[in-house]
Amino acid sequence: MDSLAIEPSRVVDLHYRLHDNNERTLDDSRVRQQPLAYLHGHGNLFPALEAALAGQRAGQSLRVTLSPKESYGERDEALVSESPRSAFPAEPSLSPGQRFQAQGPGGPHTVTLVAVDAERVTVDANHPLAGETLTYEISILAVREATRAELAKGHPLPPGTSHTDVEDKKQ
Repeated sequence: MDSLAIEPSRVVDLHYRLHDNNERTLDDSRVRQQPLAYLHGHGNLFPALEAALAGQRAGQSLRVTLSPKESYGERDEALVSESPRSAFPAEPSLSPGQRFQAQGPGGPHTVTLVAVDAERVTVDANHPLAGETLTYEISILAVREATRAELAKGHPLPPGTSHTDVEDKKQ
């Protein structure tokens, strides 16, 4: 039997290594020993990455490079701002590189502390990978039809969940 091609509403299991232009590994599913499972065509991946995966089959490998526009966007220096040190809690101590959740007009988002002194704190609200060209090295492990429960949820069920048990409970 031929393996299924990646098409909308199919679950795909894959391993990937994500790296930047300097070949610095940013994420590697093999190191975590946890393949990524996603529901194709349901907005779980960047559209350009999904487009590159479309039509591929289990056992195939590919390398996909995404521009900043296709991934986390370009850096926006308007998202770097200074605030008085008094606007932040005294404890715990703050240091460059720390990340925390801040409330913005579009809801909560992660900001990174860039600089801290006695008077001011500089924060960067850009995504940490904004402005980066990213490359995914992908090995497709499996492609299967999604269950009704997965289609309803818009993502694969966690590993170890019995797909038939979930289907039976819905009826």
